[in-house]
Amino acid sequence: MNLSDPRRRVVELRSDTFTLPTPRMLDAMVRADLGDDVYGEDPTVARLETRSAELLGKEAGCFLPSGTMANLSAIMTHCARGSKVIVGEESDIYVYEAGGAGVCGGVVYHPVPNRPDGTMDLGAVEEVLRSDPDDPQFALPALLCLENPQNRCGGRVLPPSHLAEAASLAREHGVAVHLDGARIFNAALAAGTTAAELAAVADSVQFCLSKGLAAPVGSMLVGDRAVVSGVRRVRKMLGGGMRQAGVLAAAGLVALDEVDRLADDHHNARRLAEGLAEIPGISVAPEKPETNMVYIRVAQELMGNEAFLSAAAARGVRMAELGHGRIRLVTHRGVDDQDVDHVLEVVRAILDEDR
Repeated sequence: MNLSDPRRRVVELRSDTFTLPTPRMLDAMVRADLGDDVYGEDPTVARLETRSAELLGKEAGCFLPSGTMANLSAIMTHCARGSKVIVGEESDIYVYEAGGAGVCGGVVYHPVPNRPDGTMDLGAVEEVLRSDPDDPQFALPALLCLENPQNRCGGRVLPPSHLAEAASLAREHGVAVHLDGARIFNAALAAGTTAAELAAVADSVQFCLSKGLAAPVGSMLVGDRAVVSGVRRVRKMLGGGMRQAGVLAAAGLVALDEVDRLADDHHNARRLAEGLAEIPGISVAPEKPETNMVYIRVAQELMGNEAFLSAAAARGVRMAELGHGRIRLVTHRGVDDQDVDHVLEVVRAILDEDR
């Protein structure tokens, strides 16, 4: 956030969900053609769903209020009650989505380890997939969920080869594949490929419009027509049917036209990581961020995380702890080069004062 008085500067790094809609988005929202989307009659939503499916190489799309609802709707579409969904133990679906598949869908989560680079332990996945279908004691696997980029492993990008190997393993056992691609366009940019290539292995894909893409609300679920039809039914069951939702979808269409600007966020994340790594008492891992997320540790002999975050917030720099004693900083449309410089100055000042 660019404020002329540095004493009033606020740099929001807790998440890219803090992005605000652009003037172009707000103008599109005011001018959007509207209808009742529960009846399938909102033309702007229809355009967004078609555009999203095309970008990811899928047949159809469904606009939902949130990524959590999109992931849950996909799981409940793929999985019968009493079946099992295989998830990474560091995945957002498992850690941050309130156990929805178990509560709402009667689906059992089976977590398997994520390696430090975000990939899943495919040996552990295969062991789960080999459940004996003739033994009534076992919940049988129905879905494998992948996440790309992998948030809690440092914003790491899973390579297409790993996605393909995991999906092939699942299909050998008749199990569907869902991809939580909340930031899939960041992953595609980092991997030098397209979102469609990363999505190709999955039966369904979720991506967020309201993170780095900067739309105010919403996520997309894309897949074949049968899956998307099931997702629409579950969306309604969960209370996610929206009426004149084209007001929101209009901003999503603008966001999809501006995907290329994510490169600025990646650049700022690298600058931030390089500068933080030079400050004594700060360690950065991974050293070179692959997307727009920077993870740091503060030397605890100098200052605890709570005290560090409080001191930074008092100086207008907002960060958050995100598991395993790490602090996450997320760059986005609202963070520019001057903000990066300001953050580095603030962190230096805090640790210098405490020495």
